[in-house]
This record gives sequence, structure tokens and C-alpha cells, in this order.
Amino acid sequence: MSTTYPFTAVVGQDDLRLALLLNAVSPAVGGVLVRGEKGTAKTTTVRAVAALLPHVTVVPGCRFSCDPAAPDPHCPDGPHDPAQDGAERATKLVELPVGASEDRLVGALDFERALAEGVKAFEPGLLAEAHRGVLYVDEVNLLNDHLVDVLLDAAATGASYVEREGVSVRHAARFLLVGTMNPEEGELRPQLLDRFGLTVEVTASRETDERVEVVRRRLAYDDDPEQFAARWAPQEQQARERIAAARELLPSVRLGDTVLRQIAATCAAFEVDGMRADIVMARTATALAAWAGRTGVTAADVRQAALLALPHRRRRNPFDAPGLDEEKLDQALEQARQEAEQAEAEGAGPDDGPEPDPDPDGGPESGGPDGGPGGDGPGGGGGVPPQRDPASDPGDGSAAPDAGPQSASPPPGEGAQPGTGPGAAPAAGAEQPPSAAGEPYRTRALTVPGLGEGAAGRRSRARTAQGRTTGAELPHGRLAALHLTATLRAAAPHQRARGRDGTGLVVRRPDLRQAAREGREGNLVLFVVDASGSMAARRRMGAVKGAVLSLLLDAYQRRDKVGLVTFRGTGAELALPPTSSVDAGAARLEKLPTGGRTPLAAGLLRAHEVLRVERLRDASRRPLLVVVTDGRATGGVEPLPRAARAARLLAASGVASVVVDCESGPVRLGLAGALARDLGAAAVTLEELRADTVSALVKDVRRAA
Repeated sequence: MSTTYPFTAVVGQDDLRLALLLNAVSPAVGGVLVRGEKGTAKTTTVRAVAALLPHVTVVPGCRFSCDPAAPDPHCPDGPHDPAQDGAERATKLVELPVGASEDRLVGALDFERALAEGVKAFEPGLLAEAHRGVLYVDEVNLLNDHLVDVLLDAAATGASYVEREGVSVRHAARFLLVGTMNPEEGELRPQLLDRFGLTVEVTASRETDERVEVVRRRLAYDDDPEQFAARWAPQEQQARERIAAARELLPSVRLGDTVLRQIAATCAAFEVDGMRADIVMARTATALAAWAGRTGVTAADVRQAALLALPHRRRRNPFDAPGLDEEKLDQALEQARQEAEQAEAEGAGPDDGPEPDPDPDGGPESGGPDGGPGGDGPGGGGGVPPQRDPASDPGDGSAAPDAGPQSASPPPGEGAQPGTGPGAAPAAGAEQPPSAAGEPYRTRALTVPGLGEGAAGRRSRARTAQGRTTGAELPHGRLAALHLTATLRAAAPHQRARGRDGTGLVVRRPDLRQAAREGREGNLVLFVVDASGSMAARRRMGAVKGAVLSLLLDAYQRRDKVGLVTFRGTGAELALPPTSSVDAGAARLEKLPTGGRTPLAAGLLRAHEVLRVERLRDASRRPLLVVVTDGRATGGVEPLPRAARAARLLAASGVASVVVDCESGPVRLGLAGALARDLGAAAVTLEELRADTVSALVKDVRRAA
């Protein structure tokens, strides 16, 4: 068995380590979502914390890890004898792979025993294995939505319910849920973000000394893991004992009225939806007090709890980064404190609990370096992280809310630009500064025709492992989802030849049928945006950017990959290689300059090359090409005929396309419509993109097939 990297040897990442420790003290906090760039020790830290958790006592032979002192009355392996001695084992760390099926997660009927022995047996899943342990989901943002729903429902209720194939099972599923993700690969839906108790942002340190210490420790661990772990064993034992002590103290921690007012006022100030944020903040604040060895919650605890529990819950635009305005947070806390003092002075009654000194400089008991197991290394890298001192570093912890693409404003002196009138030639090489995007709006779905087999999403029809059952088929490889009726129908005609004697149905491997299911897939949406001088008029380009931003928002909600090709001047540029990070597309769009000639053919040919390469990388993900242009083509020899030939090349490759016609003014040349005919695509104007009638226009991309 490989030696785990010691938790207390992790350098820096104070927020991450503190959030994990608070969940270890109080699992009711609801887990941790760790957001950060690659190579920031997310996985290492999560795996390391499991080794600090106290051992658990289980009923011997119970597949669901029941506690002998309080066995689950609904345990499928029960009932358990209360007089039976328990067996002690280490806390498990169970990892949920991104490609896991729902059956693997929740469990299902054991079909082999059902068919061979005629018994109805339940095969437990990962939720049962993780009970009273840690369930770790790496790249949780890449999990199918329905799996995340099941996972987080179990985390919230503490139980897993299985109703399928005639099996009805309920078993306990209480675990420390930890998910990690790289935001560049896509976001979680807001309602799923809300189900994680805490969230932390992790980044690599920019301090030279700290980076040197990270490398030094990692090399020492790789050279001799056992010796490295032995060197950190005293710090690990200290942290383990402190977690156990905090767990024992937790029931004694009290929340006073002033603290409750501060929690409620903070959640109201940031306009979070529902009451989950208030409850999570209260649980986090009590866990912070217990971790510091106190029975009273301070204002510093409330502030730290807000920094961990609210960034992913505040209302924000889809492409804004999570974060809290710490000045606004301090104002809300202070106002709540003053209101509580005023209410008490007016005779509202004394506080129902002790109100400790809110001074954040509380010495060792505040969880600083002297209050817990330490370690060497720069910046307190070793040992257990301190609670943040709100007065010492107000900028640490979370970034201020990003203003998003709408925050850009045009520079002063804006006026009419050349080349914007109908038929006017744009000024060659006249680049204009980026213009602000218009307000995004909801668009109707753009879909790819036919039935795909791509990654699960919410855009086009596809054959998927989940979804509604549409029929039965022979299994390809391992049987995924048995279609019981079709299997019985296939086996029935052969019973006499197989010598059935009445004891059971004789089923052979060729009889097995699996369910054919239809759901939705995510697509590769490649935007080809005209950024030439003919589009440079401020009002028009703002509307164009608003339309593309709206389509990007739609792609974000439908779990698509997106790419961005722009063309202007003398050629085309792949401004954003295909990625699941839709907010990266919004950022590139915000900075998009305009001006110059209109090399339409170059833009289409670049799109053709991008799609060709992506087809080699992921043949199952079908593309949808969205061309945003007024249809003009200038520069070079025979620009319009060359653009038409490029469009027909794309059409011949079978790419489903939509042309968003950006031409405006009283006189329209209809060039975008001609381009749409060459592409075999539907054409829609900017105005129609908002209208209900766009559904019929856009969904008719079957002409591209």
C-alpha cells in the first residue's frame, strides 16, 4: 500500500486545508468544492485529509459500514445484533470516477445472481462504500448532471434510495463530500454549486521561497515516501488529536443572538437564494469555534464562515468569477452588530448566549500558528492552517466580483466610423478599440439534426447511457443496463432445447439485451465572428457581441464546448481553441477589436480546419457552426466567389450551420442570406434571434445535412 502524502506537509493552501478540517470536525457543514488551476495540490490535499480522520467502528461483515452502537434500522444487511462486537478500521477515501455509471454510484440489482440463482440481491454502489468516510470526486464539473444530482441529494439527506428493476433499498450514506474542478474546463450549475457547503479557490503561490519549499518537500517524498511520512508523523498525530477534541467540543458550542443576526444580515446583504446559506454559515461558524477550542462563536468566526460559504452562492452574472466584496461583508457584519446592541439597549432582552470578544486578534485560541500543530516551511506551510485575521489582510481569500463582459465601456470621443454605411468600403487597417457588448438575453435552442452519440449535455438528441428507454439492443462489451423484457423474450423460445426442468429460466449470454436510451448531448459550438470594418460601427458591434454573448450563455447552460474564430484585416484567427470554459469565450469576446477588410473566405476556411482537427480528437462530439456576419467579403481576388466556395466546402463536410445576419440599415444587400444558402444553413437576423419564431428557423438546420 502506497504511503499518502502527509496533510500537515502541504505548503500554503490555508483556505483549502481549513475548509477540509472544518468538514472533518462537522460533516454537517456539507462538503467542500475546490476550484483551481491544475497543479495546485488539490487532489494531494484531499487524499491526505482522510488519513487524519479518526478510525471508525463497524459491524463485521456489513457492506454498509453500520455503527454497532447505532446500526441503521434500514440496512439491507441487517438487522444487526446489538450485542455483537464491532471491528475498528481506518476511514475510507472512496473516489468516484468521471465516467462512472449511475448503477456504480447507487448500486443496483445483482443480475448475475438474479438470473442464475433466482434471488433478488442488491449490489451496493460507491455511496454505500463511502458511508462514514470521504467521497472524493475529481473534476466534478465533468460529471453528468444526473449523477451530480444523485450524489448531492445523498450528501444532503444522509441516505441513498434505490428504486429500480424491482429493487427497493434504502441505506445510510453520510460522508464527507469533496469535489475538485478546474474552472477552465467548465462550471457547475448554480443549483448544484449551492449543494456544496463550502468553496475555496486555490492558486499556485507566487512567492519564490514558498515555491522552493513545495519542490523540496515533493522531491523528498518521491525519494522515500515512508521516511518523509515518518518525519511528519508527530504533526499528523497532533492534527488527528485536535480534530477528535473539536468533535467532542462541537455540541457545546453556542450561537448567540448577535451572531445569528450577523449571519442572517450577511446572507441578506449578498442576496443569496433560500436559507441553506444561513444554515451552512451557522454550522461553519460553530465548527470554527470548536476548532479553536472555544464554546462561543465570535464575529471573526462569522466573517471566516462567510468567506467560505457564500462566494459560490451570491447572485452574479453567469461569467463572473465567484467571490465576495469584503468591504461589503464587513459593513453587513458591523450593521448587524449595532442593530443587536440597539435592540438589547431598548429592552429586547439579553443575548441568549455568551458573546465572546469579537477582537480577531484572539491569540492562540483563534486558531493561529500557536493554536494548532505547526510545521516548518515558509508562510506557515507546515501544520494546520490558521483562521484568517480579518484585520490583517483584507485582500486575501477571495477576489472582488468580476464586472463581466458588460463592464467594458467605449472610450470617449466615439463617433461615426468609416465603412459602416450600406455598400461603403471599410478603411483598410483601421482598427477600432473593443466595444461593449449589449445586454445578453435568452435565445432559443440551436440543435444539430439526427441522433448523436456524444458526451451527455442538453442540446441535441443522442443515444446515451441515461435518458428515456426507446428500445433494446445487443450489448456492446460489458452489459450496461439490462432490458429485462427483451432478454426474457429472447430466451423464451430456447427453453425446451436447453432442457429446462421447471426450476428456473435458462438464460445464455446471447439472450442478454440492454436498454437503448435517448437523451441529450453537448456539442461543439464554433462561432465564426466577422470583426472587420463593416462591423465596426459601435451600435452594431455592441449588438453583435450581445448576441454572441447570449449564445455563449446558452452553450454554458447546455454543457457544450465552444470555440471562437474571428476574421478581419488580412486573415482569420482562432481566438479561442475549443474548450469547455465558456467564460473564457466571453472574456475573448470582450477584448475583440474590429476594423480592416473582410476576409470572409479565410474565416470559413479556418473554421473548416478547426472542425477537421476536432473531429480527429473527438469524433463523437458533433459540431454546430454559428457564423455571425453581414455577408460582405472584401480583399484579395474575387472575394465573394472564394467565400462561396469555402462555404460549399463546409456544407460538403456535413457540418450543421446557422448564419446570424448582422446587416442593418434601410438598404440591405442580402449577402448573409446567400452565404446561408451556400452553407446549407438556416439564416436568422439579430432581431429574430430574440423572437419566438426563431425556433422554427434555427431548428431547421437539417438542410445542412
